[in-house]
Amino acid sequence: MTTPSTTGAHRVAVLALADALPMEVGIPFQVLQRRSYPYEVELCGERPGPVPTTGGFPLLAGAGLEALDRADTIVVPAFHEVDRPLAPPVLDALRAAHARGARLVSICVGAFALAQAGLLDGRVATTHWQHADRLARTYPRVTVDPDVLYVDDGDVVTAAGVASGIDVCLHLLRTDHGAAAANEVARSIVAAPHRDGGQAQFVPRADEPARQDVLAATRAWALGRLDEPLTVADLARHAHVSVRTLARAFATETGLSPLRWLTTARVDRARELLETTDWGVDRVAQAAGLGTPANLRLHLRRTLGVSPSEYRATFSLTTAA
Repeated sequence: MTTPSTTGAHRVAVLALADALPMEVGIPFQVLQRRSYPYEVELCGERPGPVPTTGGFPLLAGAGLEALDRADTIVVPAFHEVDRPLAPPVLDALRAAHARGARLVSICVGAFALAQAGLLDGRVATTHWQHADRLARTYPRVTVDPDVLYVDDGDVVTAAGVASGIDVCLHLLRTDHGAAAANEVARSIVAAPHRDGGQAQFVPRADEPARQDVLAATRAWALGRLDEPLTVADLARHAHVSVRTLARAFATETGLSPLRWLTTARVDRARELLETTDWGVDRVAQAAGLGTPANLRLHLRRTLGVSPSEYRATFSLTTAA
């Protein structure tokens, strides 16, 4: 069992393994360690002290593997040389934490550590697209999905490469404290609005040059008009492109079709309204552009497995606090 925090906070241990990638190590601190939300984020290593990084400078871990014994969530960021065997105490500590109910999260090739511990066996998981084949070959009991930003399997969550660490940490915040909390932090760190885990990793084709985010203005325009009966044709007119060109551009920039992006944005808006207002479900559905209470219930059930009233009961008091 996890020993309760003296502050009542949710304790997050970030396990920096040797030759850690500094950016990935920093992401959970940047997203989760905030006065508004009760997380205690702690950096730990195989043992207390300096941890070498690929950036040429060390990180100073204030704790060793004992931090995993008291953590509610453990984040394993990327590290270099993913094929190297990890020390048995590291693998044992990860297994023990999972067995007592801690949530385990990997960022990028941190998934290789969870796989070495056997914690991804029989699960769907993801990692950086460049290493997905290696993960699948090395650990054939893991079903590797290379085309998503993150996979939430309940007690184990795996994220794709680098910047998707921001997405998965925002997803943790959204899961624990609701959409309004995650959207507030996303604005604070100037991150993209909610990106669904099923969204494709951004992998430019070899025969296609990197593109600018040409639809950013159209997406911002749509987000301000979610209560209106927007169609894909409306988005195309605003962007001054054909519907076919719009679909290609959306797939390139977001990994989603225009309609799926619009639906995801509307569900996210509905979640925020359920958390922050006392409006009835009919008004929430209309304001989010979902039309009817039945449509709102359908999308929440499909996305989260709960009804609007169940979602509000879970998150409205948290948001008010």
